[in-house]
Amino acid sequence: MAVPGPGLAPAADGGASPTAIGGAPPAADDGAPPTAVGGFGAPADGGAPAAGEAISIDPDYSTRSGYDPAFLTVPLPLPGRGPDLSAVASDELRYHHFSVVMHRPRRLALFTAVNIDGKQSEQIRRESDKWIRDPRLPAEDQTGEDVYRDNPLDRGHLVRRLDPAWGPVAKAANDDTFHFTNCTPQHHEFNAGQTLWLGLEDYVLRHADNLDLRVTVVTGPVLDPGDPRYRGVALPRQFWKVVAMVTGAGQLSATGYLLSQAALLDDLGPEEFSFGAYRTFQVPVTRLARLTGLDLAAFAAGDPLGALETTPLPRELIRLDDIVLDLPDRPT
Repeated sequence: MAVPGPGLAPAADGGASPTAIGGAPPAADDGAPPTAVGGFGAPADGGAPAAGEAISIDPDYSTRSGYDPAFLTVPLPLPGRGPDLSAVASDELRYHHFSVVMHRPRRLALFTAVNIDGKQSEQIRRESDKWIRDPRLPAEDQTGEDVYRDNPLDRGHLVRRLDPAWGPVAKAANDDTFHFTNCTPQHHEFNAGQTLWLGLEDYVLRHADNLDLRVTVVTGPVLDPGDPRYRGVALPRQFWKVVAMVTGAGQLSATGYLLSQAALLDDLGPEEFSFGAYRTFQVPVTRLARLTGLDLAAFAAGDPLGALETTPLPRELIRLDDIVLDLPDRPT
């Protein structure tokens, strides 16, 4: 059997940020042995790695500050949810330097948001992985080990493992990414070959005009009602991402991306999935908002594609240098 990759289209935007879920006692893991996981969000480790330690989750969740909307000099709130999405969304789950909001009926993340500080980042060496459920959320609202057992599916990070790993809590932040709330089922061939998608954050982080080597990333699966089901979970066929920075001129630059193989998954039976090549596109942030139903207006305000006079077509990215990061010059 072959298994696919990414697809719900959420509702309109909403304003207020959800309440963060407070502390709770630790959850027992699913009993599965630690497994090496390819990285939907796990970049190749570079530099001199810190000494590796086993994954250890602090049971006191009250210490997590979560995503900081004021991390950049231009405020970027969490995406808003309209009434339809609010009815199915969890409260904000705060971890070290990132947050997750779950789509409870789909048992997958609606979106994740992370702050990355390139000046304080640490290369935590990857040891054997151990994934756990988040005890603040009912088990039936999360996808656990049973979906990944004895098949070609990997637990693909949404927030990449090293993205929140900076500052004094670098190791704890690295370990926090191993909650099942932060992963999505993905075919192992996808994880093995998507260096372009995985490198988007790093490219923007190292952009010459990045004001202070800080980046904010919001990402998630496109949850489409037609996604193929496998072991009781509808597997997304597309993923989206918005990467934001502030330029040296103090201007917000927020670029949107879509990872898709949707055209390759037509007419598949419920258990007869096939894996095809994913393609990465740069798309207007407003298009991602329509696709997901999330309010991304604060990000769209800094989108260089959105500033063009004509609505641009999706730009397939063959290499990272194809990314448009800068806003066009405006007449004075």
